This record gives sequence, C-alpha cells and structure tokens, in this order.
Amino acid sequence: MKITAGQVFRWAVLEGKTHTDITGSLRGLFTTPTPTHRAALTEPAQIGELLRSFDTFTGQLSTCCALKLAPLVFVRPGELRKTEWREFDLDSAIWRIPGERMKMKAPHIVPLSTQAVAVLRELFPLTSRGLYVFPSVRTASRPMSENTINAARRRLGYGKDEMTGHGFRSMPASRLNEMGWNADAIEQQLAHAESNKVRAAHTHAAQFLEERTRMMQAWADYLDGIRARSNVVTLWRSA
Repeated sequence: MKITAGQVFRWAVLEGKTHTDITGSLRGLFTTPTPTHRAALTEPAQIGELLRSFDTFTGQLSTCCALKLAPLVFVRPGELRKTEWREFDLDSAIWRIPGERMKMKAPHIVPLSTQAVAVLRELFPLTSRGLYVFPSVRTASRPMSENTINAARRRLGYGKDEMTGHGFRSMPASRLNEMGWNADAIEQQLAHAESNKVRAAHTHAAQFLEERTRMMQAWADYLDGIRARSNVVTLWRSA
C-alpha cells in the first residue's frame, strides 16, 4: 500500500499538484505480518496414529464426528464448525458451501467420499432437527466453538504445536502433491486464492469437479489404509 501511495505522490509532485511526497513519514508505520505457524502431521505413520486416536475419544458424538470429518473435507476450521444441514445433499454426496461462509467469498463444492457421508449419516439423527451440523454443547442455536475442537485434540494428546485445525488442510495438500495429483484440482479443493493458472482453468470446472471427486474418495481410502496400519502408503493419481 505504501509503494502505491508513494507512486501517486511522486506523480503529483511532478505535475505540480503537491510540493512533497509525504509517504517518507510513513516509514515504520506499516509492518509485514509475521506468518502464523499452523502445525500439521504429514507423515503416514503420524496420520494413522492420529486417526486411530479419534476412535478412543469419549466426548460428545458431535465433537467426535467433527474430528473424523475434518481430514476428509479439506475446509477451514470455521467453515466446518459452522456448516448447516441444508448445505448437504447426502444422496448425491455433495456439500455446497455458500460464498458468504467462505474466506474467499466464492461458493465452494466439496465432493463427499463414502466415508464422509457415513460420518454425517451417523450424526444426522442427533442434530438434524436443528440448523447446525455441529451445534454448541450449550445451545443448538449456535455452532460448536473453536475451543471445543481444540480441547478435544488436546485430550487426545495433540497440542497446537503438533496439530492444528488448519493442519487438516496442510495434511492432504502435502501428501496429494507428492503423490502426483493435479495441483490445480488440489488448489480448487482447498479453495485457495486463485492462481492465474487455476483462474484460466475455470472453463473446465466440470472436469476438475470430476477429478476432485475421484481424488477425495481416493484420499479417504488412503486414510483408511494407514489408519488400519495397512501397507498402503502411496496414493497415485488415477488416470
């Protein structure tokens, strides 16, 4: 922002519209934000141990289901906690998140694996009468709090220095890229800010959705394998 302002003031000085460039006095006023470290597990053995720990969770079913769904959908923590039942079509295995709930303010589609649908169907009888899939433990009129999820992970032995809510996005991003899946499909599924390459590919959105659907199911199957201590340690892209 300072660079842009400086260019404007220098132009104004040359044009005689002002006598000085005041942006020099702004030096030190704007600082570069310090990147936030969001810990994530990315090694198969670590991921498998984390997934197995979910089966030992003895808290609320809704909290347990939120933990189990997080690694299957790649969304941001708030997008998961505040999700509403009306966003889901379980028969078609599709989750449509409206733009106002997304960080990038654009509607987002999450293809649901059979495992993700199973988690939601398990929870459906408990919370479907209300608005939120994951309601607060105090009142169904509000979504589950971030503290509830964080506390659940701590109870399972995972502090913020080892695994965070955003770590469930870093986890597939790291592994799927290494395994050869289409980088554009991964970026679209993560709903990141669009790169020029992804933006240009929007004309092929249906193709990416089909690939993302295959990718999400393959990822869920891969997680099942490492959760069961299977020999499946690689998830190559389907042709």
